[in-house]
Amino acid sequence: MAARKTQAKPNVSADELKQYYRDMLLIRRFEEKAGQLYGMGLIGGFCHLYIGQEAVVVGLEAAAEEGDKRITTYRDHGHMLACGMDPKGVMAELTGREGGYSKGKGGSMHMFSRDKHFYGGHGIVGANVPLGAGLAFADKYLENGRVTFTYFGDGAANQGQVYETFNMAALWNLPVIFVIENNQYAMGTSQKRSTSTPEIHTRGEAFGIPGESVDGMDVLAVRDAGKKAVEHCRSGKGPYILEIKTYRYRGHSMSDPAKYRTREEVQKIREEKDAIEHVRDLLLQGKHATEDDLKAIDKEIKQIVNESADFAKESPEPALDELWTDIYADVAPQNA
Repeated sequence: MAARKTQAKPNVSADELKQYYRDMLLIRRFEEKAGQLYGMGLIGGFCHLYIGQEAVVVGLEAAAEEGDKRITTYRDHGHMLACGMDPKGVMAELTGREGGYSKGKGGSMHMFSRDKHFYGGHGIVGANVPLGAGLAFADKYLENGRVTFTYFGDGAANQGQVYETFNMAALWNLPVIFVIENNQYAMGTSQKRSTSTPEIHTRGEAFGIPGESVDGMDVLAVRDAGKKAVEHCRSGKGPYILEIKTYRYRGHSMSDPAKYRTREEVQKIREEKDAIEHVRDLLLQGKHATEDDLKAIDKEIKQIVNESADFAKESPEPALDELWTDIYADVAPQNA
């Protein structure tokens, strides 16, 4: 087994490292449980797991402030948990239950939380990017100093609406961070086969949008890049692009056998670059935590995830009349 390259980081406290470890572990254990429930037939439709990419959203949430917004595509469970949404409500929504964030009507790809400033979960590739710019437009109009994190993948980066949005965001100087979660595969097509530009973040240069590439398997590197991008946007300098190079261990969705890559490729990343194991090594080597400490965290996380699954199973299915809610708005007629 190849050794991971781990170096001590002086710019992070023990408590911060433990929190990053806990947050990433929660996402991974939750997604593992979601995969189990999908296999049992308790989750229907599509289900895209975030396993392997945990450092991206945990690192960026560490750079966010209260009131900042986030919007993403269909691989969204990790984003929900990282911004503080209740695992019980997320799991209940995945299983289509009344206790879910969208009352069981949105499922894996379409749940929201205004309280946590999470604006979806969107099933159409790239469709969330202009919506993210719209959120940032509202913040600029209100002059509230907020920033919007707009997440999309390397596959979505080839969609035309992305570049229309780049143009408008630069033209209007919007406080939006375009986060390209480059997990190397657009569904089943490798980046080398689908994208003419080796470094996707450079595509913003035509619009005058600065950007950079980040190691998405290192939560501290993501956090530091996120802080730089946030400061850029919050200071009124307009949009910023972060291409975060990460890797998903599972298929594109639960129905994808992922035959387009070798088992050895996935195992090599797991052994040498795993984001959670990287932080685990930092904690142990820096004597910030013991093996027993980390086992206790894992036990706590497993209990939280199991409780979320139990809550989802026990929550009733939505009533039939729920189909008619959230569709029409009652508007008083105006006087002629």
